[in-house]
Amino acid sequence: MKKYTDTGKKDTRSGFGDGLTELGKKNKDVVALCADLTGSLKMDEFKDNHPERFFQVGIAEANMIGIAAGMTIGGKIPFTGTFANFSTGRVYDQIRQSVAYSGKNVKICASHAGITLGEDGATHQILEDIGLMKMLPGMTVINTCDYNQTKAATIAIADFEGPVYLRFGRPKVANFTPADQNFQIGKAVQLQEGNDVTIIATGHLVWEALQAAETLNAHGITADVINIHTIKPLDDEAILKSIKKTGCVVTAEEHNFLGGLGESVARVLATHHPAPQEFIATQDTFGESGTPEQLMDKYGLNASAIVSAVQKVIARK
Repeated sequence: MKKYTDTGKKDTRSGFGDGLTELGKKNKDVVALCADLTGSLKMDEFKDNHPERFFQVGIAEANMIGIAAGMTIGGKIPFTGTFANFSTGRVYDQIRQSVAYSGKNVKICASHAGITLGEDGATHQILEDIGLMKMLPGMTVINTCDYNQTKAATIAIADFEGPVYLRFGRPKVANFTPADQNFQIGKAVQLQEGNDVTIIATGHLVWEALQAAETLNAHGITADVINIHTIKPLDDEAILKSIKKTGCVVTAEEHNFLGGLGESVARVLATHHPAPQEFIATQDTFGESGTPEQLMDKYGLNASAIVSAVQKVIARK
């Protein structure tokens, strides 16, 4: 079993900020727009280095999306930045009409996603954004797992033609993927191999999946662990290859089980290869105020919950 090492906890939003800074230096067409959350989105360095390419629109998210869509007509590559809740739910109509329907090359970059936003509570903790965005025709949906992968994804989407939703988080989490990784949109990453169960995880749950696999291995259960950073388009081939070998799957995500990664995987199985599946996700509920650790524990979004789900799904084979 390959062992992944936490090289030091870092927040994924800083991966976005550093990726954007690097893009600013090498791609003059990249522009950035923010809705009064420059510090929270780690966009300060881009703003300081390229003030002529940074646009502070204030607390006017719908306007920000409209401006970004217009900028693409002149060949610019706009990156919009605000919290995930305000990046999607608040401006869904503008995204649907001005970006997705029109096929505009806008990169919607969303921080503070999921329940690990923490103490700000349910009004800010969006748990339905992946579902909202993946249902939009032509929208690519990416949910990264650590600082390194978020930086790599930020750089990669600048060269990708079409609308993208890039989702990342607030807290400092384990940074364990390679700094020099080649980020391929739509291509799953197999982190380790096993024969008894497939664990498919996205975002902050990828590290938890690896910790769960380590625990399971000590009990004689080996797991395929797959990092799905791109939820749409989904890597059906990688998913099916693994599940045909193991015969069952646990999906893990910091999102409502309705509309998220697990539901996308279930579609693949129902269409091509039915197999037992268990879902690690929030269960059709809003979040609440608390520390990220408290909330992940309460809502069953951690390694111990994944271990329990694996034991349950194996018994269903």
